[in-house]
Amino acid sequence: MAQPLRIRHSPERWSGGRVESALFRSLDDNIGARMSQPWFKPPEGWGARRFDMDNGDVALFAWNGSDAYWIGNTETPSALWRTEKYTFEQVPDDIEEWIERELLAQLHEGAPWLADYPTLSWFFLPVFLSKDGRETSRDFFSEHAAGFPDASAEEALSFYESFLASGVLDAHRYTMASKLGTSERLDDFRMAATMSEFNAAWLLSDAGYEVTPEVEVTTGHSIDFRADPGGVLVEVTRPRPPSRRAANSPVAAVRDTAETKTSGQLSAHAGGVVLFVDCSSFPDDAWASVLGEQPEVRHRPAVVFRLRPDGRVEGYTKGSVPLDLPNLKLR
Repeated sequence: MAQPLRIRHSPERWSGGRVESALFRSLDDNIGARMSQPWFKPPEGWGARRFDMDNGDVALFAWNGSDAYWIGNTETPSALWRTEKYTFEQVPDDIEEWIERELLAQLHEGAPWLADYPTLSWFFLPVFLSKDGRETSRDFFSEHAAGFPDASAEEALSFYESFLASGVLDAHRYTMASKLGTSERLDDFRMAATMSEFNAAWLLSDAGYEVTPEVEVTTGHSIDFRADPGGVLVEVTRPRPPSRRAANSPVAAVRDTAETKTSGQLSAHAGGVVLFVDCSSFPDDAWASVLGEQPEVRHRPAVVFRLRPDGRVEGYTKGSVPLDLPNLKLR
């Protein structure tokens, strides 16, 4: 399976002639390609070419006297096989800005509805234009409202656009965007489970905490977030709605999913981790059942919550939660 987009760096000398012979001819012979000038002017002192493949793939290449950069959701020509790969943030700023300008224009040409959500487009760009996941990731937002039941795509997109525009996850963009995955087969619940991490990050940041994702701990695991000040560790899980699992009730769905998490990853910790159980996939009646009974989740402290795309969030807690969450309406 191809991964989210990354940029290859070649520390060699390139020329227009070498670009044509080593890159374009390889692509054209293998899958059919057209080489052209890029849509936007490259940085000063750089040459650049755009490659459009017959199968819809696209690639960009820029070079100066000593360095070159390649990015594409297509096969990599053999001349670049041994090059190192970097995230967008790890290359020079002017190259990053040019690449993102090109690719965002490409994205919005193919999915014009995303143009109304520029920050979300930018944040998930490595997935929205990935080789294997570009169709499924877009469908997840447009056809499945990013995992929110009984909500429109516009409501869900507007919520995440507003949150991501705050910039609280900018420094962790590639890590967080990559969690959405690049599968050719749409698994809307797995993607929704990824968005639970964004929901938890929203809940924490809206309460004034600085969030750091993927925190390595001494057990060899990574915990989803650290919330500062305080250094509180937070692990997130998302129960399947009862209609999507063997559990015969919403309450059982919450219990079973939380038990899986606590008997697995969290069992190695002698406390010290807050479990967030995100029930945002539950429709109103299922969530009402959970709120009415407020089942144990076999881990303390825990926060069980449901977020709606208008920013309303309600839930309950178990144990002494070392976080102040004034935005959570407790029941």
